Amino acid sequence: MKKATIKDVAQLAKVSISTVSNALNGVNVVKPQTKARILSAAHQLNYSPNLMGKQLRSGQTNMIGVFTDSVAGPYFYQLIETISQAAAAKNYGLSVTLANNHTALMNSLLGNTCDGAIIFDHRVDDRDLEHLAGQEIPAVMLDRPVSGDHLSSIVFDSFNESYLATQYLLQLGHQRIGYLAGYDNNRDNHERFTGFQRAILTAGLSLEDMVVLKGLFEEQAAYDAVKTYLATETAQPVTAFLAGNDLSAIGAIKAIQAAGHQVPEDYSVIGFDDIEIASYFDPTLTTVRNPIAKQGQLAVTELIRLLTTKQWGQQQVLPGDLKIRASTGKC
Repeated sequence: MKKATIKDVAQLAKVSISTVSNALNGVNVVKPQTKARILSAAHQLNYSPNLMGKQLRSGQTNMIGVFTDSVAGPYFYQLIETISQAAAAKNYGLSVTLANNHTALMNSLLGNTCDGAIIFDHRVDDRDLEHLAGQEIPAVMLDRPVSGDHLSSIVFDSFNESYLATQYLLQLGHQRIGYLAGYDNNRDNHERFTGFQRAILTAGLSLEDMVVLKGLFEEQAAYDAVKTYLATETAQPVTAFLAGNDLSAIGAIKAIQAAGHQVPEDYSVIGFDDIEIASYFDPTLTTVRNPIAKQGQLAVTELIRLLTTKQWGQQQVLPGDLKIRASTGKC
């Protein structure tokens, strides 16, 4: 599908190119009804302005774009730093876009600000990916397993990692386990919760005996959720927590200690990611080490492959590694 131009918008809206330019740039010389017609035509044609057209005579930017709905937390710090270094090694610059709404996000993605995109943003749906492919914009997804024309993905094996981590807690004798959930719209959270549930059911236990708390991938949210749970009278409380990431695991441990309990003597805790503090925290944190740096490096390598070979995209699933430390023990 050929990329729509400003001339196409002008023809469909039956106005001049300069009128389209004024309307899209917010110049107050266009009548409201004319502007509405122009915006409707632009939307119908999936037109986005070339934000760097004057500077990009060659059609290439030598820039890689990272598009995400968050840059908070140790995972994103390490991921973006690794992507930056890998891009520089291939003579590419890096731009990071944290768009506050879907329209701004798609305008950035489709606006020729970069040669290809690395995306971690749940707002980018299948229709958006079709638009990227139609305009031959290569993309690598980090938040879901997909592949197609100009499209690849590199994700963690979150289901299996969670299944094995839950199995480990069960082997230690824990029969009631709490899950500290992340964001509802996050793929890794969904896969980890599903893996947790599968391990519980495979062990012949009931999901109704387990507890799900909102950790939201944040230390404070996990602390508050566990603190409230521990202060609630429960006939058969859990004896272990599987947290959606290391930050929420650390929040859980702090809440347990603040309530006068000990880890792992009273409660065992497991996290995900193996962030730097995990091996220094007291107690040292049992966690699933995800290859974050490898994910960033492979994302750049795969994106450049899509850019230079025009080959079909592929899916890559990276396995994690359970690191057993002092925050887990026998029930």
